[in-house]
Amino acid sequence: MNAASTKSFPVSWEELHRTSKALAWRLLELGPFQGIVAVTRGGLVPAAIVARELEIRLIDTACLASYRDQEQGSVDVLKPASLADDGEGWLIIDDLVDTGETAKVLRQLMPKAHFATVYAKPSGRPLVDTFVTEVSQDTWIYFPWDLEPQPSRPIVNQTL
Repeated sequence: MNAASTKSFPVSWEELHRTSKALAWRLLELGPFQGIVAVTRGGLVPAAIVARELEIRLIDTACLASYRDQEQGSVDVLKPASLADDGEGWLIIDDLVDTGETAKVLRQLMPKAHFATVYAKPSGRPLVDTFVTEVSQDTWIYFPWDLEPQPSRPIVNQTL
């Protein structure tokens, strides 16, 4: 766990679905959008839910990596969004804005996009346009894909 994180906040699949749908409600009046850029990996599930609710069929991905295990490091752009150009008319969806480092890179890549997250922490909150739930900076969010009912490492990292 990140050394600064002292609280844990487990999120169920039902809660993530409900909160992602609430995000779609907030975005409804701001569209229409040309498409969605889902930030991998955490933004994939919320992006699918928002896309369904807003009837958006065009979905691209921006593939970034900043966390190794539960420690945040530098942001690596593995694949920029290929359809969104400067982001005008596009909606970027991610699960969480934490320190804002990933958000800064996305803002550089797509400065005109509308950036929305399900959860926001105070350090990253100024970098997103729309979010649903704010959590304290010292909270680690366990998303449903992180829980078995306990935190689990990806299968590729487990020894047999």
